[in-house]
Amino acid sequence: MTQKGAPTQRVASARGGLHRRLLLIFGLQLVAIVLACLMGYYNVAPVGAVLALIVIVSALAWLAAQRAWRSVSVLAQLVGNWQEGQGGLETLPPDHLLHRVDADVAMLARSFHHFANRIAGYNERERNFTRDASHELRSPLTVIKMSIDMLEDEAGLSDFGKRSVERIRRATREMEALVEAMLILAREADNGQSEQDFVVNDVLRGELADAREMLHGHPIELQFEESAKFALHGSPRVFAVLCWQLIRHASQYTGQGTVLVTVLPGVVSVCATAGADLDPRLPGQQGFEYAIARRISERFAWPLDLHVQGGNSYVAEIRFPQTLPV
Repeated sequence: MTQKGAPTQRVASARGGLHRRLLLIFGLQLVAIVLACLMGYYNVAPVGAVLALIVIVSALAWLAAQRAWRSVSVLAQLVGNWQEGQGGLETLPPDHLLHRVDADVAMLARSFHHFANRIAGYNERERNFTRDASHELRSPLTVIKMSIDMLEDEAGLSDFGKRSVERIRRATREMEALVEAMLILAREADNGQSEQDFVVNDVLRGELADAREMLHGHPIELQFEESAKFALHGSPRVFAVLCWQLIRHASQYTGQGTVLVTVLPGVVSVCATAGADLDPRLPGQQGFEYAIARRISERFAWPLDLHVQGGNSYVAEIRFPQTLPV
C-alpha cells in the first residue's frame, strides 16, 4: 500500500513544477539584465560588454525554457500525429514520465494514453458489432425471402395465404432497408459502402420501383418528376436508404394520397399532401424514419430540411453541396 501511494505523493508534490522552473528561469534573466544595466549605468562595464551580456543571458534563458518545455512539445506532437492502431502515445508511459518530467505533463500523458485505449476499445467493439449484426441479421432475412419464394410456388395457396405472403415480403424488404440504415449509422468512420459516381435520377427510379412494391395495398401513389439531372460521388446505397426513409415518413404522414419525389438542381424533395382535416402542425422529428434520415444526412453532410407548406403539405428537401455533371 505504501509503495502504491508513493507515486501519487510525488505527483502531488511535483504538481506545477514546470511553472516554477519557468518562473525561476525568467526571474534570473530579469535579475541578470537589471545588473547588467546597472553596470553600464555606473560605467562599471562598457556598453558593448553590457549588450553582449544581455544577449547571452537572454539566449541562455531561452534555451533553458526550451529544455523545460520540450516534454510538452513532444507530447503535443505525438498527440497531433496519433492515429488509432499506429501507436504513438504508448511511447510516453505515465509511470516513466513521473521520474523525468513535470507531473502536469505526466498527467496529460496518462490521460491521453487512457483515452487512446478507450477509443481503441470502442472501435473494436463497433467493428465486432457491425460484423456480427450484418451476418446475424441478414442471414435470417435471406432465409425468409427464400421461404417466401417457395410459398409462392406452393400449389393450392388460398387468396388469404397469397396476401399474407405478400405482406411478409414487404415487411422483409422494409426490414432489410432498416438493417442497412442501422448498420450505416453504427459505423463511425468507414460507412461500409463502396463510393462511386452515380446519377441521382437513376438510383431514385430503382428505389421508387421497390417502394411501390413495398407500399402495395396502401392508398398511396408515388410520383416522380425530373426537373433536373445531376450526379454525386458517394454510396448509391446510402443515398437510396436516405430517400426511402423520407418516403416512408411522408407516406405515414399523409396516410393516403400522393407522395411526389422531385429532382431539382442540387436538391431532392419529397412532398406529400394530407387531408384538410389533418393537424397541420409540423410532422416534426417524432417519426423513427425521419430520425434515421436526419442522422444519415448529418453523417454525409447532406443538409435535410423538413417543413409544412399551405397548412397540410409535407415537404422534405435534401441539399447536396457538391454535385457532379451527368
